[in-house]
Amino acid sequence: MSIELITILMFGSLFFLLGLGLPVAFACGTVGVFFTVLLQGPYAVNLVSTRIFGLMVQYLLAAIPLFIFMACVLEKSGIIEELYELVYQWVGFLKGGVASATVIACTMMAAMVGVIGASEVTMGVIALPQMLKRQYDKYIACGSILAGGTLGILIPPSVMLIVYGLVDNSSIGQLYAGAIMPGLLLAGFFTAYVTIRCYINPKLGPPVPPEDRISLGLRMRLLMRIVPVIILIFLVLGTIFTGIAAPTEAAGVGAAGAIVITALQRKLTWKGLVGAAEATLKSSAMVMWTIFGANIFVGLYVMVGGGRFVADLLLGSGLSSWGIIIVMQFILIFLGCFIDWVGIIMLCVPIFGPIVRQLGFDPVWFGVLFAVNLQISFLSPPFGYALFYLKGVAPPEISTVDIWKSSAPFMGLQVLGVISVMVFPEIILWLPKLVYRG
Repeated sequence: MSIELITILMFGSLFFLLGLGLPVAFACGTVGVFFTVLLQGPYAVNLVSTRIFGLMVQYLLAAIPLFIFMACVLEKSGIIEELYELVYQWVGFLKGGVASATVIACTMMAAMVGVIGASEVTMGVIALPQMLKRQYDKYIACGSILAGGTLGILIPPSVMLIVYGLVDNSSIGQLYAGAIMPGLLLAGFFTAYVTIRCYINPKLGPPVPPEDRISLGLRMRLLMRIVPVIILIFLVLGTIFTGIAAPTEAAGVGAAGAIVITALQRKLTWKGLVGAAEATLKSSAMVMWTIFGANIFVGLYVMVGGGRFVADLLLGSGLSSWGIIIVMQFILIFLGCFIDWVGIIMLCVPIFGPIVRQLGFDPVWFGVLFAVNLQISFLSPPFGYALFYLKGVAPPEISTVDIWKSSAPFMGLQVLGVISVMVFPEIILWLPKLVYRG
């Protein structure tokens, strides 16, 4: 059977099963096992368990549930609410200030949690009613929460970058260093967009009225709430960048630090701890099953020559190196509309990674570019995770269509972010060179 026909049959079967509503993990696993038997024979199924076992003993994978647990503990503790209150009091006097405060609080939260769920849900519960009560435009209100929350998967300690580094065999520390500036750049784009639009048309986001503002002294006192945040960020990122700990150890320290900090603040309850553990179990299981299922699919496809086929197809297309990179970006955007980020990484990175190296591009640059691009998938209908998170906690008057419309301009800003880090690669590479390559 030719590789062209194998490609059509495997990916056609995959998208057919996805269209039927089967989760990515089981769709990939089913197609992978079936074609293993078809192409390699029944005894080749033993290779499936071998590949999965090889992943199960990967030490780096332990960081994923630890970071998710840290995020869940912080979500239950109320620290996100305190961060929002702090930023809200400092920038609320600006037009669009409450929406800007939402993005800034999400950015600070992103540096602690590594996932998007905690920020999206908590801000949807706290900030959205606040903005609607103050007569904010519903699209600005929802869009700022959606866009700000997605920063949690890009800004370190990003779980996405751990999975990417594991699959591509890239340095997670360098990926973390490279993702900081693009994350802050996107946060700046979101804040600037909200502010400019609200100053052009103040009805979209009126400032907090003077009677609702607090004195400078009280605002200075609120700054003390940022101390636990700084401590937790250092426990995770500081230990990684200084070489004290690897990402897995840093994740363990971060999880323990989250428990200690919330306990000292008397915000840790047994019910909250159990709830955080249950949420961690569900989220981690989803990630792990997707990794295993997609690994079976991609492992077989590469084994039968799929990786070489795609490489020859792209490299022999007559496109320049940058043309190939742009084609890859369009493929990622398309897949992001239908497949979750774990599946996209597991399907694309084993094929794209060698091509990127062959073209002479820095793998750290491409890894962060990949992550910036996947930001779009969280906002792109019909299956963007952020859209579902916000709809789950939004008031009844906010419809699904409203949430989809509110994401559109922020998706445009994310595309602008992708273009920016492509045109100016030093946005990504400056910090890794400074920290790791001296």
